[in-house]
Amino acid sequence: MRAAVTLLILFLTAARILAQAPPDLVIDAPPELSAARARLESYDRSPLSGIVGLVGLADPGPSIRVVLATDNGEVARQVTPWTAGFAVGEASLIVLFPSRSPTYPHDTLEDVLRHEVAHILISRAANGRPVPRWFHEGLAMAVERPWGLEDRSRLASTLLFGPRLTLGGIDSLFSGGQGMQARGYSLSAAVVRYIISEHGAAAPAEILRRVADGWTFDEAAASVTERSIPYFESEFWDRQRTWTMWIPLLASSTVVWLGVIGLAALAVRRRRRRAAALRRRWEAEEAATPEQEARTTEP
Repeated sequence: MRAAVTLLILFLTAARILAQAPPDLVIDAPPELSAARARLESYDRSPLSGIVGLVGLADPGPSIRVVLATDNGEVARQVTPWTAGFAVGEASLIVLFPSRSPTYPHDTLEDVLRHEVAHILISRAANGRPVPRWFHEGLAMAVERPWGLEDRSRLASTLLFGPRLTLGGIDSLFSGGQGMQARGYSLSAAVVRYIISEHGAAAPAEILRRVADGWTFDEAAASVTERSIPYFESEFWDRQRTWTMWIPLLASSTVVWLGVIGLAALAVRRRRRRAAALRRRWEAEEAATPEQEARTTEP
């Protein structure tokens, strides 16, 4: 019965998400970026409807303007050199830099577009009210793409070598350099995915709905998770230390090869033992043969 109810909920959730319309995108670009513009205009936008449903919007809202900017323009000089795009929620504006090779957490220009569209829709779901950076980035990553091997490896490395941060501390990482920001993305995605795994796929949308209704973000998150923020932080880190650090470490290629080498060494050792035992048996048989011959030649 429980499995049937779970399947029904998943079916209804999927149906609701599929029923959403994707947001309308209006793409502007200078002549030198016409190829990138054509690429994005031919992009299948139907997956964007899933973002609309997951953030809790019944309607995607007005058109989103997407501006493609050159790497040597005035706008590019106002952001860090590794920034491939950014969104301005209150203006329903996205700026992308096609000439910049996307870096983590993105792989392609389309990834950057989905990520920034998610930021616009998150802002709309919160009715423009404040939402912390870690939640914005973590939820945008969660809806942008599946949690892959690179994400898990980066998170394991961050947990192994980085400090145990509060949610505010994760937010502060986005004010640092490229390496610190990459850690911020990794931890933010892990926190949001933890919320989803523990409290269901509708939890982020419910948090945003309460924020839109006038709750502070901390009040909304504590209400949905039924945990105070400090308790939630502690629980998250304890769980991540157990499952995300040790399991990938044990399954890493280094440990696998060490296991292979260990098994090979054990096999060689056993073979040598068998060879030594066989030689001792042969020596014993050779030593016994002259005695038997001597007994047969006695009168």
